[in-house]
Amino acid sequence: MSSVLYDTPGPRAKRRNLLLSVVFVLLLALLAWWVWQKLDDKGQLKWALWQPFTTSEAWTTYLLPGLGNTLKAAALAMVIALPLGAVLGMGRMSDHTWVRIPAGWVVEFFRSIPVLLLMLFAQEFYVRSTEVGSDERPLYAVVTGLVLYNASVLAEVVRAGVMALPKGQTEAAYAIGLRKGQTMTGILLPQAVTVMLPAIVSQLVVIVKDTALGGVMLQFTELLTARGTLAANYANVIPSFVVVAVVFIVLNLALTTFAAWLERRLRRSKRSTGAVLGAEDVQDLNTAEVAGAFGSGASA
Repeated sequence: MSSVLYDTPGPRAKRRNLLLSVVFVLLLALLAWWVWQKLDDKGQLKWALWQPFTTSEAWTTYLLPGLGNTLKAAALAMVIALPLGAVLGMGRMSDHTWVRIPAGWVVEFFRSIPVLLLMLFAQEFYVRSTEVGSDERPLYAVVTGLVLYNASVLAEVVRAGVMALPKGQTEAAYAIGLRKGQTMTGILLPQAVTVMLPAIVSQLVVIVKDTALGGVMLQFTELLTARGTLAANYANVIPSFVVVAVVFIVLNLALTTFAAWLERRLRRSKRSTGAVLGAEDVQDLNTAEVAGAFGSGASA
């Protein structure tokens, strides 16, 4: 079926697409074979280098503690950045200049700075201005950098998601007497969650991966840093990189799969039942909101 952006391919186009697909698969297989041969020539495929990953010592001593720190830092950053980003996003849409302009400055400032630089600044701040211990300081610095950067990005995601909704939603809320704050929190944000969810999940995946920056520069013992220690003890650099890459892929794939399931569930729950509400039903549904907006006059 044709659409505005896509025409159904004809017989020649189908043959061309099939030929290109076959050529791409062959080239990909050739590349995989070349990489395999190079690794084999360098002795990187010997079982002695991969055997440590079949024992519990490599996982319980190195990889699992590192993975735990990665998940801990990512979870803390997510929990703090999501509500902070929502607040900043709503602040950027405020009618009050004294709220909208500072919120815009904060978002644009922290969004323009590399997350690694924010981590380094946070590290120096905790060293010079706080009593945080040296053992906990890398975690604090990593979480602070991730929160500042990702909250500013999520603020733009929230703003874009709300602005993507039809204007009729806002006009209808104002028509029944809701204030802007009530409209935003009670009507616009719940509907925008479904629209924003793919972008939010993409940013959460970025948070998980960016925890590795703390291990490179701040000696934060996350998964990639633990891999380095393991590779130094077992002399299996390439296999350790492959295993850690697979762990990251599985972790982020699980996150995106859960988000896709949640998005489908939210879309199903928001579908209309097809029931027609009468005037009395609508009045009953809106009585609490109107009373909150107009006080005792709403009952009249």
